[in-house]
Amino acid sequence: MIMQKSYSQRRARLKKQLRASGLDAFLTTNITNVAYLTGFSGSSGYLLVTKSEAILLSDFRYAVQIESECDGLEVEIRTARSENTDSVEKVCKRLKCKTIGIEASSVSKSFYDQLNEKLSAELVDTVGWVEKLRAIKDKPEIAAIRKSIHVNQRAFEVIRAQLCADQTELQIAHNLEHQMRAFGATRCAFDPIVAVGPRAALPHGQPTDIRIFESPFVLIDWGAQVDQYASDLTRVLVTGKISPKLRKIYDLVLKAQLAAIRKIRPGISVEEVDAAARSEIDQAGYGKYFGHGLGHGFGLEIHENPFLSPTKNEKLEQNMVLTVEPGIYLPGWGGVRIEDDILVTADGHEVLSDLPKQLDECVVCLG
Repeated sequence: MIMQKSYSQRRARLKKQLRASGLDAFLTTNITNVAYLTGFSGSSGYLLVTKSEAILLSDFRYAVQIESECDGLEVEIRTARSENTDSVEKVCKRLKCKTIGIEASSVSKSFYDQLNEKLSAELVDTVGWVEKLRAIKDKPEIAAIRKSIHVNQRAFEVIRAQLCADQTELQIAHNLEHQMRAFGATRCAFDPIVAVGPRAALPHGQPTDIRIFESPFVLIDWGAQVDQYASDLTRVLVTGKISPKLRKIYDLVLKAQLAAIRKIRPGISVEEVDAAARSEIDQAGYGKYFGHGLGHGFGLEIHENPFLSPTKNEKLEQNMVLTVEPGIYLPGWGGVRIEDDILVTADGHEVLSDLPKQLDECVVCLG
């Protein structure tokens, strides 16, 4: 588990950014950002950070929980007779805040208007302050992600061993979630995708009552949430005969993925990593069938910075964790996507996931 020292260090980095901005305070209302900065796992809480202080604002339901999760952090607990904005007003008035940064991408117009009406301070839009911090994982976060991937892979190995011809996509998805929880996950990081044959052409297809025996392959995309941190993997399992077309498409996707992974290192642009995979698929004539970004960061949320895409120009940094997941999706036939989780190291990268992915290793004998 992440220790309070880590949360304090994260808040210290945020305070440094606050001092550089010239603002008196910063208010985060994004509950995931609050969790990142404090360890609070509840569903209702704000964090106000000044150059010297940090105050967690929540309500009566979480008073005892906060004592155990956020030891040493100053807390403002509101009663049933007050609103969230009342707590913000009270604390800001006590601290004599004149300028307050708010999260422009998280705050609703309604909340902004209420806050603006109550406070005498100037509200200043900020974008991505905490999200940029979250993109670089610290040691406890990387340890939690490794644990999540381990749980994720063990659950998949059980599912693979238990596959039966008459199982439906829905049954596999439900059983996969059960196995993740059995191995220690709190929940799924996202709803599992299980897509048989032609339905694998839907990159985010929802599981149905279609049975495994109805096609010679199935795509499974799944992730576990362990100690608040996500994992995200995709594999294609062959449940019948490997057709020449399946081998061609699969080998091309794998070639593209490996080309992109080889590029990963600190300082390289996300656009260049994306291009390494995309060019392989483009040159083979399937470019129009690979219509999504190559991958994304993950951590407390399943989609975080950085995003590997032709439209982004940021550079990778040490201790970023991201997916690499090229795919080809052919309507009426099916789709292939191969996804692994990658850590950017000081001089390159480490592939954190290690499930087999050569096509012949993905053949399953159905029970």
